[in-house]
Amino acid sequence: MSLYAAYAGNLDPRLMARRAPHSPLRGTGWITGWRLTFGGEEMGWEGALATVVECEGTPEPLDPGVFVALYDIAPMDEEALDRWEGVGLDIYRRARVRVDTLDGSVPAWLYVLNAYEGGLPSARYLGEVADAAEAAGAPHDYVMELRKRPC
Repeated sequence: MSLYAAYAGNLDPRLMARRAPHSPLRGTGWITGWRLTFGGEEMGWEGALATVVECEGTPEPLDPGVFVALYDIAPMDEEALDRWEGVGLDIYRRARVRVDTLDGSVPAWLYVLNAYEGGLPSARYLGEVADAAEAAGAPHDYVMELRKRPC
């Protein structure tokens, strides 16, 4: 099993139960020193897609980072997630990160968009991302910040 840090739409536990049915939720945490952003608007979807980028310099004291759900991913689900995220099509790639949890810091992997940052997500997509964060138990302030983002 490998540890996957889900963010954006993959925070939704019902969605992950369909995409990775053999992979249990392990908990939640934060990727500090990173931020959620959007990019790839030119790829032809209805708007920009979610991604994460590492912050330059020292993180702001009030910026907790990116909220994630941690899953113990079974090999068969890992392959299915790669297909879903378009790894073979060069849409997303995997990156290694450290996730801060209540039990300490753990290594995990996540998907990063292979496109330039910039562009706006559609209102529908941004709503799905905020709903997924809420379903995963993200703090109210985090969810509200997502809901206030421009689209």
